[in-house]
Amino acid sequence: MKALMFGWEFPPHILGGLGTASYGLTKGMHANGNMDITFVIPKPWGDEERGFAQIIGACNTPVAWRDVSWDYVQQRLGKYMDPQLYFDLRSHIYADFNNMRLNDLGCIEFSGRYPDNLLEEINNYSIVAGVIARTIPCDVIHSHDWLTYPAGIHAKNVTGKPLVIHVHATDFDRSRGNVNPAVFAIEKDGMMNADHIITVSNLTRRTVIEKYGINPDKVTTVHNAVIPLSDELLNLPVHDKKEKVVTFLGRITMQKGPEYFVEAAAKVLKKDHNVRFVMAGSGDMMDEMIRLAARRGIADKFHFTGFLRGKEVYEMLKNSDVYIMPSVSEPFGISPLEAMQMGVPSIISKQSGCAEILTNVIKTDYWDVDAMADAIHALISYPALHDQLKEQGIEEMKGITWEKAGKKVIDIYNKVIA
Repeated sequence: MKALMFGWEFPPHILGGLGTASYGLTKGMHANGNMDITFVIPKPWGDEERGFAQIIGACNTPVAWRDVSWDYVQQRLGKYMDPQLYFDLRSHIYADFNNMRLNDLGCIEFSGRYPDNLLEEINNYSIVAGVIARTIPCDVIHSHDWLTYPAGIHAKNVTGKPLVIHVHATDFDRSRGNVNPAVFAIEKDGMMNADHIITVSNLTRRTVIEKYGINPDKVTTVHNAVIPLSDELLNLPVHDKKEKVVTFLGRITMQKGPEYFVEAAAKVLKKDHNVRFVMAGSGDMMDEMIRLAARRGIADKFHFTGFLRGKEVYEMLKNSDVYIMPSVSEPFGISPLEAMQMGVPSIISKQSGCAEILTNVIKTDYWDVDAMADAIHALISYPALHDQLKEQGIEEMKGITWEKAGKKVIDIYNKVIA
């Protein structure tokens, strides 16, 4: 079966959970066998893991004819794609886009991030999708998150193949209900044009049905998972430390509830001063959280690391005694699963999708900072409770695999193709 996937991130260059989930699912689907996956992203960097999917960069796809030689294309794009693919794509340009800002290869430049002109990049991505869909044979089209829904719709219109969209989050989650009308319109259009919708949790499924007016028969939940960690990561060294370490790791935005973490930390430190709190990540609320920690008089016990990537994430988790995710509205939340793999007992909000499948964690309401503080205090004060959640959490993670999630997605493919 041939699947044409559109995504926005791909490891090792990720800015959130979307890239991690896209990578894990793609790899899990490939492991099921009989899958030929082409994964499109705005801008590859050349160091992405290959073998289980062909990666195409929108930024390397020509939308206007340029008279260039094989050697020149090899020199410019050889790190990212086979030059023959460039020429194959060039032969399927379907309109005159010379009025756009193009480079010397006739390609649109993409940031590979979430720039201020994000809506423009989303539109440009859908233009490129038309060239790719005319070039790459497929049985089904799969669009990850709202950023790629217009691309998926265009590809569906070009090929006549069924479209599956994957809802990793909605704007209701990201904005705490203060929805951006432009984003909502893109999300709704994607859902209406999709032949089937995959959500990462039942929480998100309810949002899709109730907020977007989608027929429940059209929406299926496939929970996220984790990739088994290498021995190198599992055996990272633990630094000598005299104090317990409690960690928040994620985007510092209102969706993630960082202020509740700070408030809970202040309550814990009133009982036990032998604790350090770490807020690892970046986001638009970071400065506000620094000020809040200072107002609560706990700045000397609070650390802000900035954005962590790759091995840095696991080094942080390895040296943590407790992990906490106090999200206000979390469609799924992969980070607690990663923490549990590393043997870190976790506290998660009941308002997170992963709470639907995790057993060996402590669950509190995101707003209940007293319960959150009590849970933190219990885990750092009672070794038996800490060790129980640590060992049972490691064992639980062995059964939550991307291969199982991939099988469910392939079943959905077979359904829409039939």
